[in-house]
Amino acid sequence: MDIGERNKMLVESLYESLSKGDMEAAAGILAEDVDWWFHGPRRCQHMRRLLTGEAATGEFQFVPRQVAQVGGGRWVVAEGWEGQHAYWVHAWEVENGVITRFREYFNTSVTVREVGPGSSEMTFMGPSKKAGMQLWQSKAHGPLGRSMPGLVLAV
Repeated sequence: MDIGERNKMLVESLYESLSKGDMEAAAGILAEDVDWWFHGPRRCQHMRRLLTGEAATGEFQFVPRQVAQVGGGRWVVAEGWEGQHAYWVHAWEVENGVITRFREYFNTSVTVREVGPGSSEMTFMGPSKKAGMQLWQSKAHGPLGRSMPGLVLAV
């Protein structure tokens, strides 16, 4: 099994631990000083509240609908939606078997692009673009009843 597949399985195990309320197992997957960044309405910082213990387990259920490895497997991207007004994308960077960075996007579409050297060595999930290779793009379930801002995450 390659490193990207192991990283994907690690992130999937994080969501499984969170769904079971096993915060000890979840904490073991995260570096002590995870670099966290959020884009969306402040009231929607569900994952941060869950990981810091501010929210009770089950207050907001993160059920990934798609999980993919990108950036040579160093990054793992998950997306999900809970009804018509809660669409989220999470980007996790994994180093040496632990999550070191977390990017959370709420009610925002995301495109992940490769911008660094060595991009020709990666497996891509989309067409080549002049500004960099497209690695992954949001696929929100059905019409969400509004337009969502689009962001580009560079890895």
